[in-house]
Amino acid sequence: MTVGSLSEQVVDRLSQMLDNNTSCGWRHLADAVAEQPQFRCSESELTSCSLQVLSTAGSPGRALLARLADRSCPLDFLLHCLRKMDHQEAVRYLTTTLAERLQITVQPQNQQATAGGMVVLTCRASGPPGLGYQWFRGKDEILDGTGNTPELVLRPSASAHQGHYICRVHHGGDFTFSQWAHVGFVQAAGPSPENLVISGCSSSVFPGSASGLRIILQPLSQAVSEGDSLVLECSAEANPPVQYEWYHNAVAMAGHETRVLKIPCVTTAHRGQYKCRIFNLYHEAYSDTATITIGEKQFIDKCPGSINDASWVGTYPGPDSQEVEWSSYDPGLHQLQEMVNTPPLVKHFYAADKVALLIGNMNYLYHTRLCAPIADVHELTNLLRQMDFKVVSLLDLNWQEMHSAVTEFLLLLDKGVYGLLYFAGHGYENYGNSFMVPIDAPSSYTSEHCLCVQNILTRMQEKETGLNVLLLDMCRKRNLYDDVIVQPGLLKVTANIVFGYATCADAEAYEVKREDVSNGIFISFLKRRVCEDEKVTVVLDRVAEDMGRCEITRGRQALELRSNLSERRSLTDQIQTALCSASHSARNLQWAVANVLPKSLCLRFDCGVKVQLGFAAEFSNIMVIYSRILEKPEEIVSCCAQLTDFTEGNSIKQYLQNKSKNKCHGFSSTVSRCCHLK
Repeated sequence: MTVGSLSEQVVDRLSQMLDNNTSCGWRHLADAVAEQPQFRCSESELTSCSLQVLSTAGSPGRALLARLADRSCPLDFLLHCLRKMDHQEAVRYLTTTLAERLQITVQPQNQQATAGGMVVLTCRASGPPGLGYQWFRGKDEILDGTGNTPELVLRPSASAHQGHYICRVHHGGDFTFSQWAHVGFVQAAGPSPENLVISGCSSSVFPGSASGLRIILQPLSQAVSEGDSLVLECSAEANPPVQYEWYHNAVAMAGHETRVLKIPCVTTAHRGQYKCRIFNLYHEAYSDTATITIGEKQFIDKCPGSINDASWVGTYPGPDSQEVEWSSYDPGLHQLQEMVNTPPLVKHFYAADKVALLIGNMNYLYHTRLCAPIADVHELTNLLRQMDFKVVSLLDLNWQEMHSAVTEFLLLLDKGVYGLLYFAGHGYENYGNSFMVPIDAPSSYTSEHCLCVQNILTRMQEKETGLNVLLLDMCRKRNLYDDVIVQPGLLKVTANIVFGYATCADAEAYEVKREDVSNGIFISFLKRRVCEDEKVTVVLDRVAEDMGRCEITRGRQALELRSNLSERRSLTDQIQTALCSASHSARNLQWAVANVLPKSLCLRFDCGVKVQLGFAAEFSNIMVIYSRILEKPEEIVSCCAQLTDFTEGNSIKQYLQNKSKNKCHGFSSTVSRCCHLK
């Protein structure tokens, strides 16, 4: 049985357990199921699950279980993963549920019979006592004889008994069906004794009967280079013949419905996991997962020689204006040449700390609303945290909030700290200065309504940071309403600045809209590369190359890189504790206090209902509060808990304000209950 066989009631209950548990919640389950590659979720899929918390009835746990159901995840494996993450409540609930479920233990098998012979089709199931059985031939129920027993006995005297049979096992309102079994009729050459054929025994498969599906060729994992051809093969034996359907990262590939998958010219977009669905009228199976990695083309210099090994002669004016000849074979020159050609020792760089401020503005009051920033900020947050960044991720900030966020960000910077600023939203560029637009900017905004990125950079330099990375995912068109030339402070020559613009000067940046999650073009490509252990500028160069090869972005949007970075500093550089001063400990303490979530809280109402509140945060300025009914008196038929608004002096409000500081700034709520008595 798979996750898809669970009832809505069971899925709802499991989802609540996963959503409300911070120590072993849905994210821990996603990590656990990744033990099997076919159930591993991509970053975009995890983002889609996370963002469910922002909708009224959304549930990240339910979204994850739905993805596992789509991939035919077995219930045994789900139970194994829940035990692995030590979610005892979910393990007990699912174990009890499965023990009470109907489950076919013996399936009826295909049979062949001759005139006067006897066929026995057997179906057995486990579950609660008092199981009922119903046999059907096609759509017609068999009401006589053994049609309501686990064993259906047929005494075919003619070919009228051949056909497809199925058994329905039921208990109360719960039921399940067996697999189809085909009974064929073969005319005997002469008189034959009465035969007994038991469904549990093996039988030969005659032409025309339905046989089991067997995969004989599995697709294989491969490593290919960009521009190469990719060929994956899958083959199966079955009767009737099977059909094929290929999947890439759990998404069906339109137009690829043969046993051989051919992609003539692969790009980085083709990396990931592939599998094939094989099916016919009676059976369905999935192939093994093939993981495809895409590397860069390696070019080999085929020139017959190079300047390094050529014999050449140069001249220079000697004393008394005489020309002196010297050869490349001169010992002194040869030593100099060796020094130049000898690769330098690789120097490892370290950060005193790593801090990132991510701002995504979507819901503008007087301008076009955007869709992508919420997903872009969320995905980049998770990727940066993997590289040990302290990340402040904020959504929909007005002018005052943006100024406050930058000020708090600068307080976390210090000598040797890597600082990263990412902004997704509306923006513009005038006279070489970039401006980020808050959500409350008026329709005809100017620089006084926005934040100048270059001013922020000068303030970052004052902290003597080790690396300054500014990623601007916004338009860079000229603002015709703004004629003021802003004069930011003079930048120091620190050789550690990297600007990554999502688009070129005087051009627009775009976002890709999909049904579940929208991404900006820039982040769609950056998220594939940002964790690479390479110099920051090398990573951004590769992102620019990826964008240039994409048909969608070509001629519309191109990344622009500006940098004076002279050292091989990477976002993956480790934090060296020896570089950490006393301010590092203070910064860690400040960080921990600012990001602590309130502990789970239980409330008991006068009517006898007990409600539990749970807290979660996907963004630094948005806290999600879950409510769960723990207890209710027997005389109450139904009960629900809703969060409305706080009243002054409410103890819960004071508790949240004390525990979460600025985390739920602007968020107010009251727990109310709605009960219906018998």
